[in-house]
Amino acid sequence: MSTPRQTEDPLALERQVCFALAVANRSVLAVYRPLLEPMGLTHPQYLVMLALWGGEPSSVRALGELLQLDPATLSPLLKRLEQSGLITRARDTTDERQLRVQLTAEGRRLRERAEQIPAAVVAKLGVELSELELLHGVLTRINAAALAAGAPSFR
Repeated sequence: MSTPRQTEDPLALERQVCFALAVANRSVLAVYRPLLEPMGLTHPQYLVMLALWGGEPSSVRALGELLQLDPATLSPLLKRLEQSGLITRARDTTDERQLRVQLTAEGRRLRERAEQIPAAVVAKLGVELSELELLHGVLTRINAAALAAGAPSFR
């Protein structure tokens, strides 16, 4: 009995989207790591800072929805950023059920250093910006499809 050629095998590892995404994720994050370490940030913390640099103050709930992170994952990230002096967390004065997150002056200043990160990542990857923009669009559509198919949205 013959076995299917790997390229025709629907269970071949190299054909799996989940495998390609997982490996690419680890590889790309490895490119970010040495760029973020001098700033004192992990990649998940960088994502929180990007969200806040895009518009703050924000509620913890809104941050969780934007970043698609559950509260159990987001809370420790926020705690570490607060301990680093980059953000503050405080109860909303109009709705005490809401916890507001705001950048400190130091957190705002860090943005200047972070502005160099995207170009450095593109340079290290050696991929055309247009290819990365195309990939971003495809991944955004895949994420939307996964959410529509029942992946947790943390809303």
